[in-house]
Amino acid sequence: MSIVRSKICGITRVEDALAAADAGADAIGLVFYSKSPRAVDIHQARRIIAALPPFVTTVGLFVNASRCELTEILEAVPLDVLQFHGDEAPQACSGFHRPWYKALRVGAGEDLSAQIAQYSGASAILLDTFVAGVPGGTGQVFDWTRIPSDMDKPLILAGGLTVENVADAVRQVRPYAVDVSGGVEASKGIKDAERVREFVRRVRQACDD
Repeated sequence: MSIVRSKICGITRVEDALAAADAGADAIGLVFYSKSPRAVDIHQARRIIAALPPFVTTVGLFVNASRCELTEILEAVPLDVLQFHGDEAPQACSGFHRPWYKALRVGAGEDLSAQIAQYSGASAILLDTFVAGVPGGTGQVFDWTRIPSDMDKPLILAGGLTVENVADAVRQVRPYAVDVSGGVEASKGIKDAERVREFVRRVRQACDD
C-alpha cells in the first residue's frame, strides 16, 4: 500500500505542534473559526508555525470566512494549504494563491459524487461526518462504504478517527491522508503527545501490512 499521510488538526499550542512533528505527522491544522474550542488567533498561529521544523505542512481551516478575513490572515500567517470546512461555494475557495481542499460532510441520502464534482479546483477532498449544526470535530465516524469508488481527487479521511480505529480506516479506505483532532486529545484543544505518536505509528504500520 502507498504511504498514507497524517494530519493533526486543532493545534493550539507550540508544544503540541512540536509533538506532532516529532511523531512524524506530515501536517498540522490551525483552526481560524472563533466558535471552535480549538480556535487560534493570528498571534498564536504565528508562534506555532515559527517553532515548527522544516517539512511539516501548515494547514489553515476556515468556516465560511469572508474574503476580507481570509486575506488578512494570509497576509500575516505563512500557511501552506487552505481547508474550507463550511458551506463555501467553489468560487469562494479559489484566488488565494494557495493549494486548497474542500471538506464535505457525509450524511444520509446525499450524492457525494455530485458534490465532489463541483470542486474541480480543489487539490483534494476531505470527507467528515455530518452532524446538523456542527461543521466538524464531532468525534463521530461515518459509513466508509459510502465513499465513492471513482473519486478523481486525493481523499483525506476525517470523522471520529482514533488510535483504536485508524488502522482499520487505512486498510479499508486507503485514503491519501487521515485527519485527526479530538481522537488524540487530553482535552479540547490540548493534544496528548503519546496518543499523537501512537496514531501516526499505527497509520504507518497499517500501510506496511
